[in-house]
Amino acid sequence: MKVTRAQDLEGLRAAGRAVAQTLAAMGAALTPGMTTAELDALGAKLLAEHGARSAPQRDYRFPGATCISLNEEAAHGIPGPRTLAPGDIVNIDVSAELDGYYGDTGATFLVPPAASAHEALLAATQAALEAAMAVAQPGALINEIGRAIESTARAAGFTTLRDLGSHGVGRKLHEAPRFIPNFFDPTDRRRLAEGMVITIEPFLSLASERCTTADDGWTLLSGPGNRSAQFEHTLVITAGGPEVMTRP
Repeated sequence: MKVTRAQDLEGLRAAGRAVAQTLAAMGAALTPGMTTAELDALGAKLLAEHGARSAPQRDYRFPGATCISLNEEAAHGIPGPRTLAPGDIVNIDVSAELDGYYGDTGATFLVPPAASAHEALLAATQAALEAAMAVAQPGALINEIGRAIESTARAAGFTTLRDLGSHGVGRKLHEAPRFIPNFFDPTDRRRLAEGMVITIEPFLSLASERCTTADDGWTLLSGPGNRSAQFEHTLVITAGGPEVMTRP
């Protein structure tokens, strides 16, 4: 969507606040021995307190209020009986609809003690998000987002998951512009426009560049022994730089 009135901004801010606060609380609650179902139940409770509805449940009948992906799982992990253990990498993606507007955010957490390579992976992914947001200006080519993500990943010695990317959001969870790559695609001549609402969500990986779908039909796997990380914000493109809707 494109923001055309003050009401749009207020609606996006409210939805962004709901998912951001839910994500922050879920991350703070991570404890070894907790199941991903227990963590998801917390997310469901917090979204309900905001008056928000889980977007993957509402739009896609996803079997969870949030997506929780562990270790070799890159995205769309189904909450369930799997137990968090020391050294795990946990990605939480929270998206929700509130009064007709959508917020979408995600972050990756480490269950202590963390391996130094995993700490470096998370730091590089956060840096890639900031670098990508810095180039998200009206009139800029959309492929500059992928260039910023890929160059940050390579400089840190990591790859990007090339079949996962960012997207438009606002009145629906997934809108135009559709797939925004996590790598530089010189053939992509689309441009950002003022008022456009998008996510930016780099997916960095220790080694893999592609995912496969698990037998459950949802979970995306980055390969045996591989680890990946994702951080995500919803933002509005403005002349003064992107306005982030999902900072906690």
